[in-house]
Amino acid sequence: MQAQEMMSGLRIPELEDLGHFFRSLPTSTLVGIGALTAVLAYWLATRPRPIKPPCSLLHQSEEVPHEDGARRSMMGDGSKLLSHYHDDARTMYEVFQRGLHVSGDGPCLGSRLPNQPYKWISYKEVTARAEYLGSGLLHQGCRPDPNQFIGVFAQNRPEWIISELACYTYSMVVVPLYDTLGPDAIRFIINTADISTVICDKVDKAQVLLDNVERKETSGLRRIILMDDFDADLVERGESCGILGRRCNDLLWKSPAPADALVSPQPPAPDDLSIVCFTSGTTGNPKGVMLSHGNVVADFSGFLKVTDKVIFPNKDDCLISFLPLAHMFERLIESVVYCHGGRIGFYQGDIRLLPDDMKALRPTIFPVVPRLLNRMYDKIFSQANTPVKRWLLNFAAKRKGAEVSSGVIRSDSVWDKIFFSKIQASLGGRLRMIITGAAPTSPSVLGFLRAALGCQVYEAYGQTECTAGCTFTTPGDWTPGHVGAPLPCNLIKLVDVPEKNYFASKEEGEVCVKGSNVFKGYLKDPERTAETLDADGWLHTGDIGKWLPNGTLKIIDRKKHIFKLAQGEYISPEKIENIYIRSEPVTQLYVHGDSLQSCLVGIVVPDPEVMPEWAKKKGIFGTYKDLCKNTELKKAVLEDLVRLGKASGLHSFEQVKNIYIHSEMFSITNGLLTPTLKAKRPELKEFFKEKIDRLYDGISM
Repeated sequence: MQAQEMMSGLRIPELEDLGHFFRSLPTSTLVGIGALTAVLAYWLATRPRPIKPPCSLLHQSEEVPHEDGARRSMMGDGSKLLSHYHDDARTMYEVFQRGLHVSGDGPCLGSRLPNQPYKWISYKEVTARAEYLGSGLLHQGCRPDPNQFIGVFAQNRPEWIISELACYTYSMVVVPLYDTLGPDAIRFIINTADISTVICDKVDKAQVLLDNVERKETSGLRRIILMDDFDADLVERGESCGILGRRCNDLLWKSPAPADALVSPQPPAPDDLSIVCFTSGTTGNPKGVMLSHGNVVADFSGFLKVTDKVIFPNKDDCLISFLPLAHMFERLIESVVYCHGGRIGFYQGDIRLLPDDMKALRPTIFPVVPRLLNRMYDKIFSQANTPVKRWLLNFAAKRKGAEVSSGVIRSDSVWDKIFFSKIQASLGGRLRMIITGAAPTSPSVLGFLRAALGCQVYEAYGQTECTAGCTFTTPGDWTPGHVGAPLPCNLIKLVDVPEKNYFASKEEGEVCVKGSNVFKGYLKDPERTAETLDADGWLHTGDIGKWLPNGTLKIIDRKKHIFKLAQGEYISPEKIENIYIRSEPVTQLYVHGDSLQSCLVGIVVPDPEVMPEWAKKKGIFGTYKDLCKNTELKKAVLEDLVRLGKASGLHSFEQVKNIYIHSEMFSITNGLLTPTLKAKRPELKEFFKEKIDRLYDGISM
């Protein structure tokens, strides 16, 4: 009571004066102050908020005791590596069943005809079709066990996923085939994996398979099952060489099955094989990477654990499927989507129609490769066809990029409304996540697109032997120039490469991976398995990495593809190519050298959309074809490459001394790229042999 009396008698002159001040203000002024306060309160409530990183961005990985310098993710349980995320999804069969439950039998797989909307198959229908097809395979003589390999030879479409699920429902193993491998490699895979049944989409693929059978080069193949219809001629040709040709419809693909025809699901265990992915490589026969259900589940669980506080997938998500399903990167991201009840929409099969498919589908998740991002970037700037437009675009990207650097990701800023909304609309207008992998991405391209696209853009690094990814961007770290921190499902360590002067003590060396996502070995190839997977379970990737101070990994070189010049200097051409590719007019290049020469030369493919404008700035004019033959243009490109090399610290002996400008892209079709868009160096050397000889002659003159 005494305290209350003391407080009631307490006088605060400043507050009394402030109250008197407000009472003396005109009403209009008070209204204005009230309005300003309301505006300020609204701004504080609605202002864009930065993403909260799941760990300190200054400390994204840490060393693991007793593991020889290995580092682990800061996410997850530090005492053990992540093997799964959901207790009810430990195999790929369970992953799909979980999606069926979560979605409430929502739309699952979609496809479209030209100028038509997407048509969808529900989760329940996909499951039913998979059981029908799987039962049909068993009635045809296939066995429900992990030693039964089924080939799938098709372009991305709903039937691919249904065929895969049919195998998983009955513990069989999928072996993807793809035509860019070539007939020799397809024959090798069928024989190595003892494939007796291949499910393919089109008649021309069946013809390729029958060609091999008729030449008695794939004697184990017994059945070809087609997704598309085919005529009696194909049946007759198949029967003449002992091949049973069937339609998927005949194996209960669409029609209801008789009760006694359906076989109860016989699902796999986590340690059972799920898929054998044959990687094309740059030399020799393909290698069959054996991945268990547990490998795949662990890898995508690592992705979920890193992103679960920021951008968790849900049943409203929709993914555009156009990257080949024969590769694990695409299939892994799709698995994440349907594990959570989302939808997969397939492109029409023609990459030129992808923009139209994007607008029709309006996806939220977009897996891409750097080459597509580069094309997107080049297209945007080619449309900014005046110096003023380019300046404004760069200015807007820098302003928006400042927001991104502070952790704010949005698509409703003033810069979006003025400059970037059309770009975002061209991709459907709903993207919330882009994931890029398979090759390095230019920091300038990645930085610009993170600003322009108004969604989270993640970069992954890995290879098929660790399922797909082993590092991933930490949410909130939008700085380019690295591939993120280790996933929670694996450890990463760097191992000395003394012949190239890389030492783990200097935080540099060959990237090695160990964890629940690392493959079981190469199918029937113990020698190459031992070369890649050591006795302690470490996968040796062949890539050279460097730990950055914040615990992220930067890929700086490649262990293989090194050679000596005549004077004894070691050269890593891919390291040089990764520097030179930043040259504005260059879209592809190949750096060549050998032990009989004292310097390097290069083959350069300019970007047809960028190079003419770049040449104009140098005072050089002409069509793309003419410019490729122009000696002044060649000199200007060479100077730009050397400039970039100097800026990146290349030694003089690492710089090319002469180049040839080639007007046609290296591609899978012309045999100069692998299906994963890696350079086939022996083929490039042979293809350009005459040009390379002339380049060296030109230097000596």
